[in-house]
Amino acid sequence: MSLSHGYRASWWTYALHQVPHANFQFEVVDSSFAPQEWNYQQALLFLAGIAGLCLAVSLILICVYLIRFCCCLSQEDEDSKSHRTCCITWSCVAAVIICCAGIGIGFYGNSETNDGVYQVTYSLMNANHTLTSIDLLISDTVELLNSVVKSDLTQLEVVFSKRPEFLVIVRNTRRQVESVAQYLAELSFWKGADLNPHMVAEQINFIEDFRMTVVSFFVLLLSWGSMGLEMATAVGLSDFCYDPDGYVMNQTQLITNINPDILQYYISCYQDVPNPFRPRLTMSQRALSNIHSQLHGLEKEAVPQYPAAEKHVMVVQAMLNTTEGNFHHLVALLNCRGLHKDYVDALKGLCYDGMEGILFLLLFSFLSGLSFTAATCSLPRAWKQFQNRDLDYDDMDEDDPFNPQESKRFVQWQSSI
Repeated sequence: MSLSHGYRASWWTYALHQVPHANFQFEVVDSSFAPQEWNYQQALLFLAGIAGLCLAVSLILICVYLIRFCCCLSQEDEDSKSHRTCCITWSCVAAVIICCAGIGIGFYGNSETNDGVYQVTYSLMNANHTLTSIDLLISDTVELLNSVVKSDLTQLEVVFSKRPEFLVIVRNTRRQVESVAQYLAELSFWKGADLNPHMVAEQINFIEDFRMTVVSFFVLLLSWGSMGLEMATAVGLSDFCYDPDGYVMNQTQLITNINPDILQYYISCYQDVPNPFRPRLTMSQRALSNIHSQLHGLEKEAVPQYPAAEKHVMVVQAMLNTTEGNFHHLVALLNCRGLHKDYVDALKGLCYDGMEGILFLLLFSFLSGLSFTAATCSLPRAWKQFQNRDLDYDDMDEDDPFNPQESKRFVQWQSSI
């Protein structure tokens, strides 16, 4: 089960997760989401095959009906003929109503699925922005610290070369600055990772752009085929949404090699989960405080005796102020709330709106399959009734003013005048 704040698996996720999973040998398979395992893939294909079974049954029923219609016709009296015509009419009406209801459900399901995909991509883009901001802020701050060490602090060592008491302060400041640069550089946990949330979001958008085209093709070609695809997708997605944290942690760690404590911190975001960045942030804060005290001592005691050092001390002080501002911004970015919110929003989009949309599309495919089956069985007899009606018109007197054929000719004659 997911332990993330703000996310709880929905009831339809529970229901679909409890659907029996069996492979091609009819052996029970664990329902935990594992798309890379062949047994789990067989279980999803087996569930998709249920729609194929429905298709086969539907085709068999249609074939039996058509064979009976073509080969087993018998003479019928007028009452029986009238009753059969009424049944055919209502069958066609029921098929049209079911088809219209299915179309409405399909539009709603497609809208919900699209909303879920949009929420997932938006959350991934936001998470990518946060991770990129962390790396950029760290790299800029480290570069600033290193430049001050190489320039101004080195110049201060030259200026105070004959005053050991001031030289010691400058060298301690230099060591503290180098320590802060090292601590901050170690905080960049996502830099160089093979997983890019922006690329994942673009791939999801690409799939979403062609999803409706593919699904429409399945519906046009075979409604039951679309139902099988949506059935497998719904069950697989429910298995993922039932316990997404474990799968996300394992796959992210496998791809990026990030410390699992960092992943656990961002995924759970509980108060009792320790912040893995806290030790380095604390040491950086202490080092910055020491630098501030040492610069204050230099500014108070050394600058009055060495005016040439004032410029370099002011540059280091400006660097310290900028670094402290970046440090507080970095602390806010590294906090788990931001990325955890993006993670939960992505789960909600995928497992709430996305799952609901797929279920409605599944219902749409089922209703479409039923309506197409009913229409296929009803159309031959309906078409025969239309032909018989035309034959009845041919038997009428051509001079009869109520003959539809004569009415048509009369209208054509009036339009030609």
